[in-house]
Amino acid sequence: MEEHANAPSEPTPLPRKKKDPDRKALIKHLTIAGVSAVLVLAIALLFYFLPFRELLPAYAIPARGEGEMRLHFIDVGEGDATLIEFPSGNCLLIDGGDGSLENTNHLIRYLGGLEMKSLSVVSSHADADHCGGLQSVIENFPVEKLYLPVLPSDTGSYLGMVEAAEQRGVETETLTRYGCIGEEGAYAVCISPYSAGEEESNDSSAVLYVRGCGVNALLGADISSARERRLLGEWDLDNEIFNSGNCEVDLRDVDILRVSHHGSASSSAAEWLQLIDPEVAVISCGRDNDYAHPAEETIARLTECGANILRLDEVGDVLITLHDGSYIAQPLNLK
Repeated sequence: MEEHANAPSEPTPLPRKKKDPDRKALIKHLTIAGVSAVLVLAIALLFYFLPFRELLPAYAIPARGEGEMRLHFIDVGEGDATLIEFPSGNCLLIDGGDGSLENTNHLIRYLGGLEMKSLSVVSSHADADHCGGLQSVIENFPVEKLYLPVLPSDTGSYLGMVEAAEQRGVETETLTRYGCIGEEGAYAVCISPYSAGEEESNDSSAVLYVRGCGVNALLGADISSARERRLLGEWDLDNEIFNSGNCEVDLRDVDILRVSHHGSASSSAAEWLQLIDPEVAVISCGRDNDYAHPAEETIARLTECGANILRLDEVGDVLITLHDGSYIAQPLNLK
């Protein structure tokens, strides 16, 4: 039998596509990159629309009792941040640490744990370890007034603080001698720097004498022994020289001292300590800091004058409650 000429031939198999490992890896890489970009955008939008402090749980700070005044010495490492809580509930923050993420987060959480009726801020001077965290404070809390140092700076931390205040309409004022902040019977008086002639950043930092509830404190900022001796000389000439209106200053009556310049050897002169004769000396310095603060000489001078020394690098945040002529100091153990 003859075979038909038009009989269908068997189908030719199609060649199989070879898998491209580079293309597969590229697709995987692009997928991961796309997901990452979406996450970054989502986080950025969250930070944009939600205040930073809302993302951080506030610390459980003990409530202030009726009529009490409190001093908060906040542990911000090798820097400084001190809060005065007046009997009315109005608050004054002096400095805000170095602006690092860890220390600023701690400061924001601390402030968030307080029932503040109002908040004003003092930048004692333009060094980054003091004003670095204040931009975040201004951005996250309704600050009524910002007191600026007599010597400005072109550093990023200082300019960021000033810009944040301008953007939010915060009133500003330069703080110099005789500036008085507070309320009736409870106040902070600036005894240094002068309104003109200042040239050195540390010695031009704002030194505050604080009085309330029958207790007095001195916040020494970063001044050196040279400035301490200059203030001592002025006091010897006239014991009323630092008074500002009804706000009296008596340097012979200091219960609590915030030690100058993190306990540096170049501060806390013996004759200065002999005059103010503090019962408690608080030193704000960082653990294992690069400057060996506080200096052994400073510790020796404070010990010699009989002060009870509280180091924030050892005990953490310290809360001192003032009431009816007495005070109680307690570490808070927040970190």
